[in-house]
Amino acid sequence: MALRIGLTGGVACGKSTVAEMFKAVGAQVLDADAIARELVVPGSPALQAIIAHFGPTFLDEDGGLDRAALRARIFSDPAAKVWLEALLHPLIRASFIAASDALSRRHPQTLLVWVVPLLVENGYRPLLDQILVVDCPRSQQMRRLRARPGWTEDQISAVLAAQCDRATRNAAADWIISNEGSLAELQTQVALYLRHLRGT
Repeated sequence: MALRIGLTGGVACGKSTVAEMFKAVGAQVLDADAIARELVVPGSPALQAIIAHFGPTFLDEDGGLDRAALRARIFSDPAAKVWLEALLHPLIRASFIAASDALSRRHPQTLLVWVVPLLVENGYRPLLDQILVVDCPRSQQMRRLRARPGWTEDQISAVLAAQCDRATRNAAADWIISNEGSLAELQTQVALYLRHLRGT
């Protein structure tokens, strides 16, 4: 049976970088953000529901979802955030399970990595064999977010507030990778975790 690893961490802690390192060694990586984007492609039932609820101003010029506008809305309107999560999170969870089951049948010995930003908050633990947390200080998260285009201070504060605190997330981990240093140091820690999984 394929091993299912939940990869999580606070925003801008380095989950995507670590996920790419797992891909490089042959792991099958499933990403919640990628699944969410697939769920709201033009013409999809989820996108139709979102536009029916929020209005057509949340479509871009090509008829797709204006993700920046929606992000700004949900982080300024708690009720909107609750509604959107109630729509998408069950669909994302079902997609993870279906894709993992299919991959496990084809590749019984593969390593499955689920990249889930709100893994702890949304109760994914029973679906996984281990939880791996990528961690860094809040000050470092904020510096990285400020360097990203399109992020305002209000949005940074809102997204940090929406995630569980660092101590709670780390307490849920079976293994913690610190991403405070260089890329080489991060690579070394990923290699150490892989050796741990292999029992070597």
